[in-house]
Amino acid sequence: MKKPESLKLLLLASVPGLNDKPENLSMFIDRGRIAARLSGSLSFEYRYTVNVVVQDYAGDVDALFVPLLAWVADQQPDLLERDQQEPFSFESEILDGDLADISIDLELTERVKVARTDEGLVVTHLDEPSRADAFDDVGDTVLWAGILDDVTAGTVTVMPRP
Repeated sequence: MKKPESLKLLLLASVPGLNDKPENLSMFIDRGRIAARLSGSLSFEYRYTVNVVVQDYAGDVDALFVPLLAWVADQQPDLLERDQQEPFSFESEILDGDLADISIDLELTERVKVARTDEGLVVTHLDEPSRADAFDDVGDTVLWAGILDDVTAGTVTVMPRP
């Protein structure tokens, strides 16, 4: 599975405090399943919940959730298209001082193509289908494109609450 590692790298690079203490970030795969059909190939889809746990977090929760939402928009955009418009759930335990433990659950999928070649089986993890927005006189563009780049470059600033 590729998505949990991608998410971990993003959070470590973009969330203040996590890059200094990567041991405070843990990830678990829960309720994993395989979806497959009898279709003449061994291609399948991973379906699972990734549980992201951030311990002793002292930052603004927005600084954690904005990069996470940007990652979801890029890596699992169907979570933003659901009727409930709830791409993930979270729980938090408020600790002493300004610290909190935060647990986040995301329902993820990963498509895997398995093809037979003369050399044997080739397993390829497929990217998410393109969801380019198409508007008259604009051409193909993704309105949220660049947010993930801004997050990883550190150019997103969470303003203090009034």
